[in-house]
Amino acid sequence: FSTEQVKCPGKPAFSRTKCIFDPFRPVKIVLARTSYRADEFANTRHSPTIAPANKQVLKDNCYIRRLNYYNMKQINTAKAPAAIGPYSQAIEVNGFVYTSGQLPIDPATGAFPEGGVQAQTRQSLMNVKAILEEAGLGLQNVVKTTVFLANMSDFVAMNEIYAQFFSEPFPARSAFAVKDLPKGAQVEIEVVAAK
Repeated sequence: FSTEQVKCPGKPAFSRTKCIFDPFRPVKIVLARTSYRADEFANTRHSPTIAPANKQVLKDNCYIRRLNYYNMKQINTAKAPAAIGPYSQAIEVNGFVYTSGQLPIDPATGAFPEGGVQAQTRQSLMNVKAILEEAGLGLQNVVKTTVFLANMSDFVAMNEIYAQFFSEPFPARSAFAVKDLPKGAQVEIEVVAAK
């Protein structure tokens, strides 16, 4: 939880909290003031995609209100290829934007550009850029990229184009070859950006 507000009878509300969250184990919330320590919620399990009730009653009639619990926002733009499955072009949550992997599809034609892996790298990054702009961000906000290649021998050619889109401090990056990419693409790129 990024922010939680706590109220107890006869005491002022405060919001400094520490939360330990594991979607597969019971939730334990430890408040900033030890006198208001919450009991462990013995039989509570939360799905990472379904927010629990807004208020949770604690001992001593205190309650905690979750102000920013997975406040997910879907990002969509017509300037990048539409999502054609059970996924979003990007999701914004807690100050970060996570894009889906962007194939080198030109949204105007629905096809890959001609020119091999360099043209495809450029198109994938243009698609990423369009999605980030829809979220009010740019490539300068990217903190991590992942590049999927159909053939690792294309790394140098890909990297020449990639370097044209980013400047120092460069985002962290992972790049590796996979067995196949959708539609026979040579490259696919996804990013994480921070607001």
